Formats: sequence, structure tokens, C-alpha cells
Amino acid sequence: MQRVSAQAVAALHGAARRPVRAEWSNDGGRTWVSARVGGGSVTPDRTAECRYTASVELLDVPVGRGGINTEATRVRLWQGVAGPRMDPVWIPAGVYVVDRTRRTRLGVELELLGLEDAIRSASFPTPRTIGPDTAEALVGVLVGEALPGVPVSWRDGADPGTPIPQFVGDEDRWAALSSGTDSSGTATGIAAALGAEAFVDARGVFTMAPVPTLSDPVVWRIPRGVAVVGEPAEEQSAEGLVNLWAVSGDGGDGSPSVGPVFVWDDDPQSLTYAGPDPVEDPLAPQRLGLPVRLRVERYTSPLIASVGQAHEVGRARLADSLGVQSSLSFTSVCHPGLEPGDVVDVEIRPGEWQRHIIDSCPYELGGASMTCTTRTTTRRTTG
Repeated sequence: MQRVSAQAVAALHGAARRPVRAEWSNDGGRTWVSARVGGGSVTPDRTAECRYTASVELLDVPVGRGGINTEATRVRLWQGVAGPRMDPVWIPAGVYVVDRTRRTRLGVELELLGLEDAIRSASFPTPRTIGPDTAEALVGVLVGEALPGVPVSWRDGADPGTPIPQFVGDEDRWAALSSGTDSSGTATGIAAALGAEAFVDARGVFTMAPVPTLSDPVVWRIPRGVAVVGEPAEEQSAEGLVNLWAVSGDGGDGSPSVGPVFVWDDDPQSLTYAGPDPVEDPLAPQRLGLPVRLRVERYTSPLIASVGQAHEVGRARLADSLGVQSSLSFTSVCHPGLEPGDVVDVEIRPGEWQRHIIDSCPYELGGASMTCTTRTTTRRTTG
């Protein structure tokens, strides 16, 4: 969650004003021009390639070569929160490139994509040999070439000092940074090889962060009737569910391979429990009378150079593949500081709380409510 003052959070539940700010730049963000906002919406979404997208109308702005255009313009947005007798607290709502423009009677309507789109479009002209070097050094170069001056942040749990072996990026710069594959289908994404995820946050900072898990600290408790509006919609699905990952590293260059390293759901209280040791003792659940169903996937990357790194990747993939089992959609008071990947406690029914990871939390700029979509597992129910 973004840093928001306690006074602003308290104001969310009252008759708060919610002003909006916007600025645009045609020089890569060195200078910015203020613009009035006619309306719009922001969609933070962890499952999308661009973590932040938006649609907004800017009023009385120039359009074309010297104004708003799809080639050079960046736009940044803020959502404000102001309670009685307090100045607005401004919360970043994304930094964007312009994907599409449409003139309106009062200005121009823009479809905006997060800065990931600038990295995605800056493909390598020819296949490129990358590394060997540390993850931090390689990410800095790959991001800096596409987005000069954009800072790179490493959150705790994503190790910037991890050595990355040499690999070939065919064309796709974003795939090399995130979780892509080469033309042969071999996984080559740097973030995926760290058990991390890559995205541009609401401030426009390129971020490498660990995959969120339900054991992360809860950033917001959302009670019924106070923050949750209406009845939450619960859903369960087995799609994408994996409870045992086999992770390997093989550079294909004659160096010793890594793994396979096995990571599984080892919580006996979980409905997706894979058993005490499904690899070395697969018959244990039968002897113990335990209901166990294995769902196995394999992941191999030439960028995995150690057993410890393979364990991190396995834990990250397990966290994601267990977390799709149960999802929740609910409408709540709009908290613009909430980010995809945040962990929240939601009161589903009176006195029944569930811990969930936020997948998406779209909201209308200036609006008082937001709709959240989340994921959890059946073992994370709290009272």
C-alpha cells in the first residue's frame, strides 16, 4: 500500500472531498504541465501486463505535435483525499503513455497505458546476448535504454545481487525483464528467475518485488457496513491450481544443471495439501488416511543458477498457483492508496474474516467507491 496519512485514511469513511490532479509532459518527464480533469477512471491490475491503465478527459489542452500526442506524451494522475478542515492529501494514481486520443467538446479523451508499454514496444532490433552480470545491473540497463531517467526500485525479498547467467533475448525486452520465453519456449525472464515480479508502480517507478503471499502483513481491514458496500461475491475455481512445483536450472552450455528442486503445499490444514513428502514418499497419504490430490507443474530456466534460487522460484510459483483457488469481488470505500498485491482482511459475513490478496481495484477518479477482485486459499480464514 502507498503511504497515506492516518488523517487521510480516517477521512475516507466520512464526507471527504476527492479532488483530482493531472499533468502531462512531452520531454520524458523533465518538465510537466498541469491540466484540468473532466473525469476518468484508473484500473490497477496485478494480472495485466501494464499494472496501471486509465481513461481520462483533459480539458483545454493542446493536441498534436506541440501538445497531447501518442508519440511523446506522458501523463501522470493523482487522486486527492481531503476531510473537513484539512488540505488534500495527494496519492499517485499512475504514470502513463498515451495509447489513443479522441477530441471532445471541452478537450481530449485519452486512453492511457502504464510505462510497461514503453518497455514492451522497445523490442531488440536483433537477438541480443544479455549478461552475465547481477540482476540489478542487467535490469538497470534494459530499463534505462527504454525509459531514460526512470528509477528502478528493489523491494525487500527480491535480491538485486543475484547472479544472472548469460542468455539470449530474441526480441522482446519486456519478456527478458519479466517472465517471458525465447523462440524455443525456454523461460528467460529475469524477474521470474528471482521468484519476483516486475511492474511500474503508481509513482512511475520500475519495481522488482517478491510475489505477494497471504503471510505478508495485512495493510487494511475492511469491515462489513463500514468499508464493504453490498454483498461480496465469492467464487472458487480449480483453474491454474498447482500444489507441487518442480523447478530446474539448465543453461544448456555444459555447466552443471540445478535441480530439480521440489516445492509443495505442506500445510495439513489446507485443502490443497500435497502430503508430507509427495516426491520421496508418495504413498504416505494413503497410509495416513489423508485426502491428497497432486497437481504438478514444472518450470525450467537457464537463469536459475543455484538450489537456493530454485527454492525461491518454487515458493513464488506456489504462492500464485494456490492463490487462485478462491476469489472474492466486493465494492468498498475507495482507498486510492491500495495497490495490487496488497493483503487485506475482509469481513465476508458478520464475524467471519478472510485474508485476501488484491488482484485489481479499479475506481472512478473522484469517486467514493471502488470494486476489488481478490484471491485467497481455503486455509487462510481468520476469526
